[in-house]
Amino acid sequence: MTFVLDPRLERDSVFVADLDLCQVRLQDDSRWPWLVLIPRVADAVELTDLTPSQRARLMEEVVLASDAVRAMGATLGRLPEKINVGALGNVVAQLHVHVIGRRRDDPAGAAPVWGVGTAEPYAQALDLAIGAAQTGLGVNVEIGLEAETAEG
Repeated sequence: MTFVLDPRLERDSVFVADLDLCQVRLQDDSRWPWLVLIPRVADAVELTDLTPSQRARLMEEVVLASDAVRAMGATLGRLPEKINVGALGNVVAQLHVHVIGRRRDDPAGAAPVWGVGTAEPYAQALDLAIGAAQTGLGVNVEIGLEAETAEG
């Protein structure tokens, strides 16, 4: 079977890079430095759908994405005070992990980010945010030249 990205994840985010296991996407909401990791494993819905080695790789990629979120925040002038990591899947069943940089003064305060106001797309700062994320991930990808999906 082939990995297929859920259209809702594709609609709300922008491709950043492919890591060993996951496709990394930037959530297009400039209020938070926010990456989404989607394991390129066909039909994965739960963590239990991954092999033990894939689960271990996912954790390493979450740590790497946390560094990238910090790099994004630093570049955009909003260094995160805390990194939130979540794999909820209540709306989009496809297994994906959110890595979000949080600050006490962010728009959600101490509450979860979901459902807070309206997303504010990056617009002119999009390339800057993607570049910071790629630097934090240790990859250098030219947008448009890298495949948006991979078989897994």
